[in-house]
Amino acid sequence: MEMQNAQPRARRKHRSLAQELVADLSQRIRDGLIKRGEKLPTESAIMEEQGVSRTVVREALSRLQAAGLVETRHGIGTFVLDTPSASGFRIDPATIVTLRDVLAILELRISLEVESAGMAAQRRTDVQLKAIREALDAINESAAHASDAVSSDFHFHLRIAEATGNRYFTDILSHLGTSIIPRTRVNSAGLARDDQTHYMARLEREHEQIFEAIARQDAEAARAAMRLHLTNSRERLRQAHEAAEAEALHG
Repeated sequence: MEMQNAQPRARRKHRSLAQELVADLSQRIRDGLIKRGEKLPTESAIMEEQGVSRTVVREALSRLQAAGLVETRHGIGTFVLDTPSASGFRIDPATIVTLRDVLAILELRISLEVESAGMAAQRRTDVQLKAIREALDAINESAAHASDAVSSDFHFHLRIAEATGNRYFTDILSHLGTSIIPRTRVNSAGLARDDQTHYMARLEREHEQIFEAIARQDAEAARAAMRLHLTNSRERLRQAHEAAEAEALHG
């Protein structure tokens, strides 16, 4: 009995250590000790300074990335993206832990981003269209590296929000951070038992359709393309969620 109880206690301790590290690093960013664009200390340096394991450090960095505070650049390191405000709306990345949570985030995105795409098609400038194109190209180039792809995907949606000319669209998307991208929390392709190459190819087609509609300033087509993209994402994840639950019941 003693051995059975040890593991949950260890997991709780592990989670609390990661949460403490998230709080500490967030405070340093908030206080300006680590500034926007600066690189965080290496995993090894944080391990030595805090006296924690590599697993704890990686979980803390994952939560910071999900909150949109940092981004990991493959082979280079982790950099500060955003400075958290003491007040204001932000979804705590620690609360987005299940597929059900990610599905709820996708529902919020559909209501927000379908209209954002339509407004962007009507109002975008040539400069903003170029920024959306560059963000889309970055997704395609970074597809091989999941963390880079999540950051690029977020910036694609953020550039569309900027093209609405309504700063509140940009504000709410920025506050949501990269936690809005399902791949931050789950391996969508793996859970849907899908081939990663086919999965990325489908995402690329969906993104291209959104871009093309915005480029030709077709608001209805842009709304439809964004709705299709986010509804497909939700459906892929719902199927994965149902399959995981069925497996747990029969397991």
